[in-house]
Amino acid sequence: MSGPLRAQLGAELRILSRNGEQLLLTILIPVLVLVFFGITDVLPSSLDDHMDFLTPGVIALAVMSTAMVSLGIATGFERGYQVLKRLGPTPLGRPRWLVAKILTVLVVEIVQLAVLVPVAIALDWKTGRASWGLAIGAVALGTSAFGGLGLFIAGRLRAEINLAAQNGLYIVLLLLGGMVIPFDELPGPLADISPYLPSGALADVMRETLVGASTQSSTSWIVLVSWAAAAPVVAALTFRWE
Repeated sequence: MSGPLRAQLGAELRILSRNGEQLLLTILIPVLVLVFFGITDVLPSSLDDHMDFLTPGVIALAVMSTAMVSLGIATGFERGYQVLKRLGPTPLGRPRWLVAKILTVLVVEIVQLAVLVPVAIALDWKTGRASWGLAIGAVALGTSAFGGLGLFIAGRLRAEINLAAQNGLYIVLLLLGGMVIPFDELPGPLADISPYLPSGALADVMRETLVGASTQSSTSWIVLVSWAAAAPVVAALTFRWE
């Protein structure tokens, strides 16, 4: 790792650690959702153990929080303050800046998993059926899909509008993505659309890899791979650095 990249990665992590709003979004909210619904057992689900439905969905929620909202909001403000415009002639450059952003997202996701999995186990989630290799692959695909969406929005809108748009999309994808509400509990048209959203595909794949319970496993993998491939490309083609 080059000196400029290492320095930027350290700076990104320090900024994130001091940002209470981002820590709330990426760590505290997923933990609170997991604990609240894990204790109350009020979510509708066809699975015998409600933690089998809840835990994969909350992990998908954590990935979306970090890769889309946290990354997108931070990038939007850096673009608005013309930080990105000034990076070009520096030793860091824009490519290393992007790598530092990606590495920061991955570090945060590792921390999220390190927190969420023990909490779920403490709430009596059984891990015996989990295929962790496939689950990590799904997280990587979800990171690519949501990161592309976050950067696409951040690269097109003013910082303040970007902030609202990221949070608005977060709520929509949370409610319609099968993370805490099963697809078959949604109204008809929404139930048909939800599995093809990136949140719906990731949540379904996470349930397949962690508990062996998927609504449409093969289709969800195809949808997730498609979002993971298309979203970053669209973001790269449309991103405005200033």
